[in-house]
Amino acid sequence: MSEDRSSYKNKEKNVAWKRTAFKKKSCPFESGVLKIDYKDPRPLQKFISERGKIMPCRISMVSARKQRALALAVKRARFLALLPYVAE
Repeated sequence: MSEDRSSYKNKEKNVAWKRTAFKKKSCPFESGVLKIDYKDPRPLQKFISERGKIMPCRISMVSARKQRALALAVKRARFLALLPYVAE
C-alpha cells in the first residue's frame, strides 16, 4: 500500500514539472542589435561585473559561441587599455 502512494506522488510531481513553461533565453547578439567588437568598449561593459569579471553566460543570457567571442573581445580590449582589468 505504501508503494501505491509513493508512485502516485512521483507521478504527480512529474505532471506538475511538465506543466511549467520555461521562458526561452535569447542571446542579445543574435538579434543583431549589439555587435561584439573589442574596439568599442561600451557594449562590452554590460557583460562585465562591478568587480571587473566577465559575467557567465547563464547570467548574461549569451549563447556559448557568442560567450567565447565576447570573452576574447573583452581580453583584447583590456590588453589595449580600453577596459580595466580590475574595478577601482
